[in-house]
Amino acid sequence: MERDLLHTRRIEIHGYKRADGLYDIEGTLTDTKAYDRTSNGVVRRAGEPIHAMKLRITLGKDFLITDAHAEAPSLPYAGHCDDAPPVYAKLIGMTLAPGFMREVRERFGGVKGCTHLTELIGAVATVAFQTMSEELNASNDARPFQLDGCIALRTDGAAVQRFYPAWYRGGAAKVE
Repeated sequence: MERDLLHTRRIEIHGYKRADGLYDIEGTLTDTKAYDRTSNGVVRRAGEPIHAMKLRITLGKDFLITDAHAEAPSLPYAGHCDDAPPVYAKLIGMTLAPGFMREVRERFGGVKGCTHLTELIGAVATVAFQTMSEELNASNDARPFQLDGCIALRTDGAAVQRFYPAWYRGGAAKVE
């Protein structure tokens, strides 16, 4: 089937462990068009970012966000979208835990924030868990944080029975 590429969104996220024991998770979201585009009097050449959003959170093993910084080096409505990045300092004090994304939508949804930066929060939060996973799961005594976080790792399922038998809580699954 013949088709033409029109839009590309790239999300890239890096997780770092800092010398002070905290973690920085930095995400970028970039939207580009495959063609030259004029919008609101601004000409964007093919491949130039329409949106270039950055979000960094700092947190510890307790998942409490102690710092947050957002910026938008490229945005479609200059002079208007610029109001959004400072709002994301309100991430400070939030904890990555059940209900986190519901609270994110309440704090930043709709006209309270930027659609693109708010969307990036979920991906950044997921990468925080991935970044800290080895350290968090290093103790065989603590319940692995990822259990009951997805269909494969439900505590009554075969994967948990096989790979985390101490945390298996069902009788229906069979290890093959």
